[in-house]
Amino acid sequence: MYDLIVIGGGSGGVRAARIASQYGAKVALIESYRMGGTCVIRGCVPKKLMVYASRFPIEFEEAVGFGWRVSGASFDWSDLKSRRDQEVSRLEAIYRQNLETAGVDIYEGSARLISATEVAVGQGQTISGNTILIATGATPVTDTQIKGHELCIDSNDFFLLEKQPKRVLVQGAGYIALELACVLQNLGSAVHVAYRGNKLLRGFDTDLQNHLEQELAQSGLVLHPSTKISEVRSSPQGLMVSFDDGNVMEVDAVLKAIGRKPRVDGLGLEVVGIDLDSAGAIPVDEHSRTRVPNIYAVGDVTNRVNLTPMAIREGHAFADTVFGGRTVTVDHSLVPTAVFTTPEMGTVGLTEDQALARFPELDVYTAHFRPMKATLSGHHAKMFMKLLVDRKTDLVVGFHAIGPDTGEMAQLIGVALQAKATKSMLDATLAVHPTAAEELVTMRKPSRQYGLEPTS
Repeated sequence: MYDLIVIGGGSGGVRAARIASQYGAKVALIESYRMGGTCVIRGCVPKKLMVYASRFPIEFEEAVGFGWRVSGASFDWSDLKSRRDQEVSRLEAIYRQNLETAGVDIYEGSARLISATEVAVGQGQTISGNTILIATGATPVTDTQIKGHELCIDSNDFFLLEKQPKRVLVQGAGYIALELACVLQNLGSAVHVAYRGNKLLRGFDTDLQNHLEQELAQSGLVLHPSTKISEVRSSPQGLMVSFDDGNVMEVDAVLKAIGRKPRVDGLGLEVVGIDLDSAGAIPVDEHSRTRVPNIYAVGDVTNRVNLTPMAIREGHAFADTVFGGRTVTVDHSLVPTAVFTTPEMGTVGLTEDQALARFPELDVYTAHFRPMKATLSGHHAKMFMKLLVDRKTDLVVGFHAIGPDTGEMAQLIGVALQAKATKSMLDATLAVHPTAAEELVTMRKPSRQYGLEPTS
C-alpha cells in the first residue's frame, strides 16, 4: 500500500511525487508516455529551442547594418530536430533520475481508477494507495467538424516533423498557434493563419492584440480573421484547403492549434464519482482536492491556470499540505506570462478592461518606440510597453509589452507587482541606460486617464 499514487509524469506530478517522498511518504508514479510531460517533451522546452533557431535569420539581416557581411548561411531542419531531441532526452533522463533518487517507484503504462484507493496500471497490474493525485495534463483539441481533419497535424505532431513544410496553414490564434507560425515563417516557410474570431490572443490586453497583429503582418505572416476551414483534401502537390467564404488554398501542411483540453479519457473518474465541469476539467478546491476526499488533481487537468510553473507550484503545495504538515494554498491571480512569438510578449497583472472594471480611477501609461538596435539594422519592429496604475492608491496593477526580452521583463515586474509596487516606486528607481526596460521607470505622463472630474 502506497501513501501516494501520482497519475502523470509531467511537471506537476513529478514535483508532487518528489516532495511527498522527501517528506517520508511511500510514493508511486504512473506515466504512459515519457517523463517530463508536455512542457519537456513537446511544449515549452522544444518550442523555445525552435524559437531560438527561428530568430537567427533576423539576426543575420540586422548584422549587415553593423558592418558584418553575412553570406552562405543555410538551415538544416533535420539537424535542428536531432539536436533538439537529444536535449529533450537529456532532460527526460534528469526527471527520471530525480524521481528515482527521491525513492519514487515508477510504473510505465496507462492508469485507470478502480476505486478511490486502487489504480490499474496497463492491463495486468493493480496498485493501492491512501491518496491519489491526478496530474495528466491536457491534450490538443481536434476540430472533427472539418471534413478531412485527419489529414492535419496538431501541436504534438509538429515536433515529429522530419522535414520542414514550405507552405503552411495554421488554424488558431492562441499563443501556441502564433508561436509555431512565427517559428515556421522565420525559418522560411510561407505561413497563413486562419482563425474564427476577429482578434489574436483572446483574453489578452487589447493594445497587445492590436500591436502584435501589426507586427506579425509586417513580418510576413498572412492573417485571415473571421475565417473557418470547411474542408481539407489531398492534392497532387500537397493539401487543398477550402474555406467557408469559398476561397481555396494549397499547402504542404495544416497545423491545428485551436486549444487544449484536459486529458481525462480512460481515467475511470466515473467509477469514483468525479464529475467533470463544463470545460471537461476536474473540479477541485483551493487545496486541489476533488469531491472524493483522498483524490486530488493539479495542473492543466484542472483548467485553472494552464502553465507549467503553476502546475509545479500546485504540485508542491499539495505535497506540503498533505504530507508536509503545513497548509499551503496557491495564488492564481497574479501570473507573469510570456508569449514567444517574434516579437515576443510579456504580460502580468490585469488587462486594461479588467483594471478599469476594478479601478475606475485608472491611469494608463504607454510607450511606443523603435529599439536602439534598429537604428542601425533598419529592422521594422517597434516596441510597445504599457503600465496600468490605480490612481487612488498609486498601485501598479498591470504590465504589458511587446518586443525583445519582454518575457524576461514580465518575470521581474511580476516580482514588483507581487510586492505591491507603486508608480512612485518605479519613478524613484534609477534607469539603466541605454536599455528598453528603462521605459518602465521613465514614464511620466499618462497616455489616457479614466475617472477624472470634468473641468469647467
